[in-house]
Amino acid sequence: MDVTGRCHCGVIAYRGTADPEKVSICHCTDCQALTGSAYRVSVPVSAQSFKLLSGQPKVYIKTAESGTKRAHSFCPNCGTPVFASAIENPLTYTLRVGNLDQRASLPPRRRIWCKSTMPWSENIAGLPQTAKQ
Repeated sequence: MDVTGRCHCGVIAYRGTADPEKVSICHCTDCQALTGSAYRVSVPVSAQSFKLLSGQPKVYIKTAESGTKRAHSFCPNCGTPVFASAIENPLTYTLRVGNLDQRASLPPRRRIWCKSTMPWSENIAGLPQTAKQ
């Protein structure tokens, strides 16, 4: 599936080809801290299909629990996290589903790092709803 995405302010824009079967939710504490939420939803795209269309992201190098270092790219203007990759010669770019124009067509297919799941995030269907704030 061809996907296009951008940061909140539109400075960073990109495109790639994603496999909808590889969309995942990560519950690790790093993803919680980096998103300011209970989890992160991501989809990998091959480095061959990924194209940065505009802007130059700022990069933060994160060291995982395993010791692996990853480059997390975000907009220097609005701060939106847009993708992550290996530091050198990435084979894939992991896009943030919330930034993709096609996000409604990319439901998660698996969850990882479930030992860190916030228990309250498991089922929010019963919470009161409003269409807008």
